[in-house]
Amino acid sequence: MKQNRRDFLKTTSLLTAASISGLSSKSFATNFIQNKGTKMKFSFKPYTLELKHVFTVAVNSRTTTPVMLTEIEYDGVKGYGEASMPPYLGESQETATRFLSKVNLEQFDDPFEIEKILEYIDSIDEKNTAAKASVDIALHDLVGKLIGKPWYKIWGFDKTKTPYTTFTIGIDTPEVVRQKVKEADEFKILKVKLGRENDREMIETIRSVTDKPLTADANQGWKDKNYALEMIQWLSEQNVLYIEQPMPKEMIEENAWITERSPIPVLGDESIQRIPDLIKMKDVYSGVVIKLMKCTGMREAYKMITLARSLGMKVMLGCMTETSCAISAAAQLSPEVDWADLDGNLLIKNDPFEGVKVINGKITLNDYPGIGLIS
Repeated sequence: MKQNRRDFLKTTSLLTAASISGLSSKSFATNFIQNKGTKMKFSFKPYTLELKHVFTVAVNSRTTTPVMLTEIEYDGVKGYGEASMPPYLGESQETATRFLSKVNLEQFDDPFEIEKILEYIDSIDEKNTAAKASVDIALHDLVGKLIGKPWYKIWGFDKTKTPYTTFTIGIDTPEVVRQKVKEADEFKILKVKLGRENDREMIETIRSVTDKPLTADANQGWKDKNYALEMIQWLSEQNVLYIEQPMPKEMIEENAWITERSPIPVLGDESIQRIPDLIKMKDVYSGVVIKLMKCTGMREAYKMITLARSLGMKVMLGCMTETSCAISAAAQLSPEVDWADLDGNLLIKNDPFEGVKVINGKITLNDYPGIGLIS
């Protein structure tokens, strides 16, 4: 098999030029993987993330996040994945266990059939987007390792174009908010959670200790469009760059009304999960928040970025509270977006992985193959 791996490295330039569909076709895999008896072995286990601070948004507070860690092994090479399941996704370790127990990758002879494999994963059951993402990420990690290249190189992205990531300040008391801002000193942009009765206090508290650019996320917390627009206009005066999901996703006309009048970009988050949602909401929001856990992983995220660009929409690459596994996977796409909020691993205290780093606030890709995990 070592000789086959060397052959893979020699053909990386061909793979780089290929599309995702090209990578998944047997025209590459059958030429270079000779061991047709090898099967992919899939496994998963539950894990609970412990947050450094109580994390409060408009709709809830929590100190932990349930995740599912996945692994795909092929010919001694392992790819790692993750499903992060905060409350609003409607998934849990129990639902993920039921879904992932149905996954049978041994029916596929070739891990390079990415499109075919992930179409099968998507067809197993409806929703379960985070569980599906955990397989997608592990498969991409495996294939990247077999090729010997990180995915940003396979896709042909320029790693110098990665954006600065925001660091999230959850809703809290003024004292704790000031402490969080001090802890985030290396970050150039801060993200502020809003949507409760203390919105102005949150911003004013942060502005009492820093003049850094801010972004804001109301998490569907505002219910009156006039109040929402008034808040957005005030936020723009506080050097807030954009607002995420100002009103509930069901209030489509109200969100569109706000977007039309807003002095800053209005991004759809909870409103836009996957490709069909993006198409439906293209005239409702001026931008989209793409998250691997919402859209089933790297494969669909790549397609959504391309589609959003064709629709003239801004793109923000976001995350849940996640380990460095899922964050590193998302970071492979980061050179192609306008903004990034990839700080989920920095909010936890029991990260089992080490991967892509944030250096002076900027997402910094490494050259480790796959999704960039450091073994």
